[in-house]
Amino acid sequence: MRILHTSDWHIGRTFHGHSTLDALRGVLETLVAQVREHGVDLIVVAGDVFDSAAPSAACYPVLSNTLAALADTGAHVVVTSGNHDSAARLGFQSALLRDGIHVITDPTAVGTPVTFRDEHGPVHVYGIPYLEPAIVRHTWPGVEMRSQAQTMRHALDLVRADHAERGGRAIVAAHCFAAGVEATPGVEREIRQGGLDVVPLSAFDGPDYVALGHIHGRQQLSERVRYAGAPLHYSFGEAGKPRGSWLVDLDADGLASVEWLDLPVPRPLVTLRGTFDDLLSDERHEVHVDSWVRVEYT
Repeated sequence: MRILHTSDWHIGRTFHGHSTLDALRGVLETLVAQVREHGVDLIVVAGDVFDSAAPSAACYPVLSNTLAALADTGAHVVVTSGNHDSAARLGFQSALLRDGIHVITDPTAVGTPVTFRDEHGPVHVYGIPYLEPAIVRHTWPGVEMRSQAQTMRHALDLVRADHAERGGRAIVAAHCFAAGVEATPGVEREIRQGGLDVVPLSAFDGPDYVALGHIHGRQQLSERVRYAGAPLHYSFGEAGKPRGSWLVDLDADGLASVEWLDLPVPRPLVTLRGTFDDLLSDERHEVHVDSWVRVEYT
């Protein structure tokens, strides 16, 4: 089975007051073309689909059109909610979605997979929506959940217990800050990056592949545990970092290979430093006429 791991679309996010919808729409069209070109069987979107819990009306067609286009390729799609999403808004129409599109936002569904099959047997996809300990604590009475680390470890324990009974291969999609990542300051909001909210890498032991979201840059924590990052640059701190997704192949024994697929950067980011006259007149800056530019005056 061939899987495309993407995340953190942040539909509706602005860049210093400028809309990114058109740029994101174009990048997602390229992603759909890559799905078709590479014969992808399953797309996993690991949270932060929207940038806001209350997206504007213009954001919804970007999501619905992209999901429809992905389904039209013949691939299945599994989407989970992130800390920026409203789980209720993202999941309200999940029961009405066309066959092949699965949106997982309900914490009570943790440990219950969406199962697909290939020539080697079943592949169980366990979607874990963003779990805020104070909000989901009542879902599992008697389980201590004072931190996201405790909450995620319990969620993965449920996954491991279910998978032990079912057998086959397993994929997990989750949204959290895992130990060992390098974050871009000021980019990944709302989940604290230190102390109790860091999830240890050992929490993800077991599944054949773990598709993580929340960190905007490409990250590999182990061969099996990775972040795909965001498809657009949303901060000057991300300038020059690749945008794309992971192409994951499973064989009969589990994880077979992982390959990075680059996405285009519609408008590069650059920081220029110099005197006022130099910045306005030096011909070497002409190459950046279509870039997003941050200027540091000397």
